[in-house]
Amino acid sequence: MLRTRLTEILEVDHPVMLAGMGGVSYHELVGAVSEAGGFGTFGASTMNIERMESEMEAVKAITSKPWGVDLLTAAPGDMEAQVRSLIAHGARVFVAGLGVPRDVVDLCHQHNVLVVSMCGKVRHAIAAEAAGCDIVVAQGTEAGGHTGQIATMALVPQVVDAVGDKIPVVAAGGIVDGRGLAAALALGADGVWVGTRFIATPEAQAVTGYKDTLVGLGEDGTTISRGYTGKTCRVVANSYTRHWEENPGELQPFPMQFLRSMEDGVNHLGLGADAPDIDPDREFFPAGQGVGAITSLIPAGELVERFVAEAEQMLGRMGSMRS
Repeated sequence: MLRTRLTEILEVDHPVMLAGMGGVSYHELVGAVSEAGGFGTFGASTMNIERMESEMEAVKAITSKPWGVDLLTAAPGDMEAQVRSLIAHGARVFVAGLGVPRDVVDLCHQHNVLVVSMCGKVRHAIAAEAAGCDIVVAQGTEAGGHTGQIATMALVPQVVDAVGDKIPVVAAGGIVDGRGLAAALALGADGVWVGTRFIATPEAQAVTGYKDTLVGLGEDGTTISRGYTGKTCRVVANSYTRHWEENPGELQPFPMQFLRSMEDGVNHLGLGADAPDIDPDREFFPAGQGVGAITSLIPAGELVERFVAEAEQMLGRMGSMRS
């Protein structure tokens, strides 16, 4: 068993966090990861508050172990009401994407809820720690979904140097197996935040074609595009992303571009396998560069166990190299 500051603060067995992926991380997946000893995180950015509350209640039937909720700080809406709701329904962690949630940090701490901030640059991590966040996720550009420009290998140790003596640092971006977990620990991180690998599981919610596309994609099959949301987002490259590469002047800022992609019929994030009229050559499929290593669907709980077993094996191998 791998024990780190992350497992201690989250009160879990394994330093593996499910990324709070909008449209993907619903109660079946969150519950499976948490029940296996990892930490499940809802992707609530695509949910209204009623759906979020029903999902939080549903996960309690799967597991009594800790879980959290990821919301986009930059999204329009009443952030405080959403945070009060996740507190009331028993979330252990609030994860803030696209900004530091200064207005709700104290509210969370008053109710013993931890605050996690997603960071794509060292200065983001410094600001998050200064604002009172309890954990930072250093996410490299390899990651699927909204992402930055700095690679995981370069970003993680710099974030560790900047804030790692004060709060746990979690590595993200291109991590799809236990080798990535071992590498993250070697870089000084306390655990990993995993997204794309958990999409290719039976428990993940996804429209028709999403999981099959990931299983068949190579490591060079993604691109960073603003076409779906207006913000830099790593997705499966297709004819829709190419349109925006060729016509960047037509792009609108977030959230208008997000609404545009919905109007174009290419953004069904949040719907399931029964969603009609999905065109895989145009659809919004967030995915990281680690996707080339995914060759099959694996149950989420088994994935958590594999991550840890493989990491222990790699760390043991590294230890044996010492003379």
